[in-house]
Amino acid sequence: MVLAVGAVVAGVMVVSVGGRAEVSGSFIVILLAGAFLGPTSACAAAIVAELAATRRIKTRPYAFASNLLAAMLPALAAANLIRLLAPNGARQTLGFYLVVAAAGALCFLLSFAIAATYNQVLNHRAALDLETLRAHAPSLVINTLLAVAGAGIYLRLGLDGIAFALSAVFAFSYMLQLVERARGRSQQYVALSWGVLAGLMRSLDIRDQRAARHAAAVARFARDIAAAVGMSERQRELAHTAGLLHDIGHFALSDRVAERGRTLTDEDWVAIHRHPALGADMLRDLGNYGPVAEIVLAHHERIDGRGYPNGLTGDQIPEIAKIISVAEVYDTITASDTYRTQMSSFEALTELRRVAGSQLDARYVEVLGGLLTGESVEYRHADAADFDSELDMERRIREAGAHA
Repeated sequence: MVLAVGAVVAGVMVVSVGGRAEVSGSFIVILLAGAFLGPTSACAAAIVAELAATRRIKTRPYAFASNLLAAMLPALAAANLIRLLAPNGARQTLGFYLVVAAAGALCFLLSFAIAATYNQVLNHRAALDLETLRAHAPSLVINTLLAVAGAGIYLRLGLDGIAFALSAVFAFSYMLQLVERARGRSQQYVALSWGVLAGLMRSLDIRDQRAARHAAAVARFARDIAAAVGMSERQRELAHTAGLLHDIGHFALSDRVAERGRTLTDEDWVAIHRHPALGADMLRDLGNYGPVAEIVLAHHERIDGRGYPNGLTGDQIPEIAKIISVAEVYDTITASDTYRTQMSSFEALTELRRVAGSQLDARYVEVLGGLLTGESVEYRHADAADFDSELDMERRIREAGAHA
């Protein structure tokens, strides 16, 4: 009865976890049923757990049939292996625990083989390979050890002990459910927020056809500079993201500001000087972009304090904002779609060195110069930089789930 209740709870609490190590309550219940009650009970536990799981996740009929087969056959095989190698009188020995562990491995491998066959024959997809098997090996080890420990607890403490142990396993499974829900919400939020930001950038690109390419180029240069000076992976990612979004505030400017050949009025320049603050406000409103917002706000500040919007100087300017400034000026004067006469890479570096120490941070200018040495024209002149490639939405959503 304890294992029957356990099978129901295991099925109801089933969760698909993105990590490599997962705890399966149903696996543990089936293995314990096979070890102490025999093949029929192990098979019954598998059926009960699968029925409960089907109700929980609303599995389609044909998938339920396949899942039931993948649960019953390994359960029968594992239980019969235990009955064959460890009859009732041989319990409480090391050999018995080794047999239970071997039965767990057999159960896992048979389930994997059935799933691989189903995937290849019925779904017409590539069979699950050894790499997939290796990825799930930690789950096999953890669940088998838990089942062996459960067997030892039952032999020494009886039903009370095993009931307590299973309760602990199910409590942990419930926590996994909560983590998985949080991961899903985080991925949805990132997809939504980046969808909004990417939509704004594409709208901006329609008005100013250099916007998306320029953002991608600045992001790439900024990430490479950050890596070259030894910044952490998180800081490099922050530099890359800030590069993608540094001009998002241009979306709030009037169309005439983006028109080529137009002489800008004093009012237009006032509006342009507001775009870092406008962009930072947009990012803060979306949440989780606070660090990026601060960089975007400061990317037009100058070392000598003559920048905007706040007239920051030297160490008051965030380091990544200084990197963005160098990357932006370099791309602006070397790209073919710029408003001014295009410079060569050598001419651009000469210009950057001229304003180093006043407008730009001299250290990051020299780092960029080192990065450009020996690189192809395609890298030095980022005319083919692609916003979608640099954005890599799928990676960002995946990483958001991993860090949830």
